[in-house]
Amino acid sequence: MPDFPTEPGATIDMEAWVCPAPLRNAPNIVMGHGGGGAMSAELIEHLFLPAFGSAADAGMGDSAVLPIGDVRLAFSTDSFVVKPLVFPGGTIGDLAVNGTVNDLAMAGAQPVVLSTAFILEEGTPLDELAHVAHAVGTAAMAAGVKLVTGDTKVVDAGHGDGVYINTTGIGLVDERADIRPQRTTEGDVVIVSGDIGTHGVAVMSCREGLEFGTTVASDTAPLHGLVAAMIDTGADIHTMRDPTRGGVAATLNEIARTAGVGISLDERAFPIPAEVRDACGLLGLDPLYVANEGKLLAFVAADDADGVLDAMRAHPLGAHATVIGRCVAEHPGMVSARTALGGTRVVDLPIGEQLPRIC
Repeated sequence: MPDFPTEPGATIDMEAWVCPAPLRNAPNIVMGHGGGGAMSAELIEHLFLPAFGSAADAGMGDSAVLPIGDVRLAFSTDSFVVKPLVFPGGTIGDLAVNGTVNDLAMAGAQPVVLSTAFILEEGTPLDELAHVAHAVGTAAMAAGVKLVTGDTKVVDAGHGDGVYINTTGIGLVDERADIRPQRTTEGDVVIVSGDIGTHGVAVMSCREGLEFGTTVASDTAPLHGLVAAMIDTGADIHTMRDPTRGGVAATLNEIARTAGVGISLDERAFPIPAEVRDACGLLGLDPLYVANEGKLLAFVAADDADGVLDAMRAHPLGAHATVIGRCVAEHPGMVSARTALGGTRVVDLPIGEQLPRIC
């Protein structure tokens, strides 16, 4: 930033100023384009979809449901570039498996098979790769999925961060489930399956120079068992999503805009652990925008909310499930939160990302 002029009558050259945040019309890719917020959405809408043309399906969600004969298959792919490779509570390996399993689960599917593709940086120690690969196998066995195909590529030293992983999954959609954001409607109750913000804080806690005085472990976990228990209640579950990049705020905004409903939250109901709240306060972050890897958001009809909550709380991964809001007719496409002081604030879609490289 240039110095302020001190001479009487001098003017400030505003064009010489620079902004530390990525500009929305940036001519090059910046980190914010991968954050799951407004910049990611703009990249998809204004670059990828026009480039794909008629080959692109209008849905383009985290997973697609494909009718094949008498069954419906859920199909999803995801890439993982988290740094560091190992963090409190997990590694990039189990994160890759659980992330794709959860995308399938959010469509009401039981995962069946996964592919794994590794992009390795030249010079990465084999023992580090072995640790990650072991985590992939252990997570796949825990989730009950088979690793059926894959690929390996190596890039020059200095052109990667050790290990990147891409996973693609296929699952069988429960015949009782019709779960998609378009079904979200006025009156729906919004439920979160447990504490939020732990994954993002866990990754930050082991990065250089970030000490929070306590260990926060990632919540990475496969959610398809919890989802099956929810479906077994017979409830009309309209929408489910796992709030990863961009956190709860980004996910709720995407659903509100897709369904054309307003979402009203109660800030006092947010299940935020004290250590996460303290870490976010120290860093000037809002926990609603911090990533999760083992939590889900569910939108259910009001009459079914109690039954779904009971089923979730009976499952280990939903023990702290709670209602955080409702869908309303007011402010369609927007998310608002009533604060502890009785005021109201807008919970907007983040522009870029608060926390780089968290998944």
